[in-house]
Amino acid sequence: MMEWMSWTGPTAAFFSVIALTLAGMTTWEMRSPSIPRRGFLPIATTRGDRLFIGLLGSAYLHLLVIGVTDWSIWVAFALSLVWLLAVMRWG
Repeated sequence: MMEWMSWTGPTAAFFSVIALTLAGMTTWEMRSPSIPRRGFLPIATTRGDRLFIGLLGSAYLHLLVIGVTDWSIWVAFALSLVWLLAVMRWG
């Protein structure tokens, strides 16, 4: 018998926010194409590149904080969000 994934409210909210972010970035890119620029990242990046790098880095940072500290999950979330915003702004 096949088992279905059980979606919780937070899981659905997480994936909904990611989907809305991607839709918003796509719309923004179509209305105003980005120009690659250099920030603190060692490569020239566009908005989409920075979003991808920021999301990937946030995921790893979140898992790292949860895995090696006894800090609250909300601290891990906050650090991940700060990283994402920093990459998007100055990356």
